[in-house]
Amino acid sequence: MKEFLKNNLNIILTWLFIFFVAGLGSLFVNLEMTWYEGLNKPSQWIPNIVIPIMWTVIYLSFGIILTILYKNQQINKRIIVLGIINGLMNILWCLVFFTLNQLLLGNIIIILNAFFGILLLCEMVKIKFWYVNILWLYPIWLLLATTLNNALWILN
Repeated sequence: MKEFLKNNLNIILTWLFIFFVAGLGSLFVNLEMTWYEGLNKPSQWIPNIVIPIMWTVIYLSFGIILTILYKNQQINKRIIVLGIINGLMNILWCLVFFTLNQLLLGNIIIILNAFFGILLLCEMVKIKFWYVNILWLYPIWLLLATTLNNALWILN
């Protein structure tokens, strides 16, 4: 058991961080769903059921790719730092947008989050282009969320 923990500590910590980001983000979202439901939304809106499904797929994808990177000793500090920044930006956006009800600041944060998401994807491409097949969904989802976030800001 001690040997297993020693050999897999980074992988375990990575998955714990992913669960932490997902859990805390969900908590902030759920705290103010009533406020969110009352906002004016564009006619072309994503059904609410799609959002947690997409985030689950994204978080699982990151966990799988990061596990592969650790197992193949391909991880580097830049990926770790960008991964942490993206996770913290996701939490911060959920806090600012949902819990604090700040649409403009939420826009700024999600734009920065999308930028760092693209940087993370570019860093992964340097290691293995194949990883793009799994992780492309993350920056695209962030850009879509940015568009929707801007629409909410304009409409409200």
